Amino acid sequence: MSQLHVLRAQDYPRMPWKNGGGFTEEITRDSGEGLDGFGWRLSIADIEESGGFSTFAGYQRIITVLQGDGMRLLVDGQASRPLLPFDAFAFGGESQVSCKLLGGAIRDFNLIYAPLRYRARLQWLDGTHRVYSLASTVLLFAASNQVEVALAGRETQRLGLYDCLRLEGNDELLGLEVQGRFCLIELISH
Repeated sequence: MSQLHVLRAQDYPRMPWKNGGGFTEEITRDSGEGLDGFGWRLSIADIEESGGFSTFAGYQRIITVLQGDGMRLLVDGQASRPLLPFDAFAFGGESQVSCKLLGGAIRDFNLIYAPLRYRARLQWLDGTHRVYSLASTVLLFAASNQVEVALAGRETQRLGLYDCLRLEGNDELLGLEVQGRFCLIELISH
């Protein structure tokens, strides 16, 4: 049976960006310390002004606006579509990236993972969903004030805004019934 951990938003450590331009709240990671050595990392960042992103060579990034009007990224000289809340966008960690805010400050959600070590799938869902996964690590991030997660044979978990449920060591088909707005992330090690 997989190990279940509930991570609460008020407990996330705050750390400076790699480029020193702001702060990140780290939700969880597989291993390592600081800004190197991890296979995957989940975090929230507050972007108060347009500017450059840190580079993470050897990693893939998926970013989603959580709050605010949104942003547009310039990735290696190519402009992205306008990124509005809950619209995920992927790019290479080694890319030269800057953002232009579409209004005021935003809060974003980031998955950074090493594709040579992990395969990742990220999807945003809203409402009531029954989801199944064979991934060894499943992360469920709450993007609304009350998200309920029912797992067969376990107590229903209630997550507040930006709380995260981490299931790891999964070795069988995992079934979850989830109510609310949430992000489901599945990570499979190679």
